[in-house]
Amino acid sequence: MIDLKEIKPELFNETAKQQGSHIADSSNDRTNKATQLRKFYDEIIMWDNKVAMHPDRFDEYLPFIRMLNAKAAYAQGRKLVDHNFVKLLSDCLRQVDSAETMRTFKLFMEAFMGFYKLERPN
Repeated sequence: MIDLKEIKPELFNETAKQQGSHIADSSNDRTNKATQLRKFYDEIIMWDNKVAMHPDRFDEYLPFIRMLNAKAAYAQGRKLVDHNFVKLLSDCLRQVDSAETMRTFKLFMEAFMGFYKLERPN
């Protein structure tokens, strides 16, 4: 299980690598393309930047951050991502409850994307 509240030494290394490999392995030719996953990551970066600039507004941003779950469900319905990616996002978003956990989430997804791209270059 991914724990964003307590940053352990392997979170951005082995844990991200395992998740990247798992989601790359579960993909078919249509689901979990890097460009689709990058759209989610880009939105995570955007929200992390907003939170970093205005940490006092975190509670105002949180509903929109968690709306990534709905966007992932929609993408799954269109067969653009699979249930494994939706679960990864959901598990992480459930733990985002502060500016610090948002930052950890963003960093984890950065590491995940790197390992995913290694497993599935195109």
